[in-house]
Amino acid sequence: MGCTLPQLAVAFTVAHPAVTSAIIGPRTMRQLEDLLKGAALTLDDATLDRIDEIVPPGVNRYNPSTSFPARSLTDTALRRRPLAERAAA
Repeated sequence: MGCTLPQLAVAFTVAHPAVTSAIIGPRTMRQLEDLLKGAALTLDDATLDRIDEIVPPGVNRYNPSTSFPARSLTDTALRRRPLAERAAA
């Protein structure tokens, strides 16, 4: 497609009528600008069909027993920033 995977994910969200929002988490302005390019992409039917071939509709590729719980989810110290760094402003 000539785009990044995060851009493709945003474009897919925009193209899919059952998805109401995309949750993005850029940490820098550069990441935000890159993600917003995905909102401007138009995925044609061939691209959406190819995505459906890779992950058929209704299939859930997430298997928590194989990769989770990740240590960052189970270890409180890894799940939380230091108290002084928790405020956004």
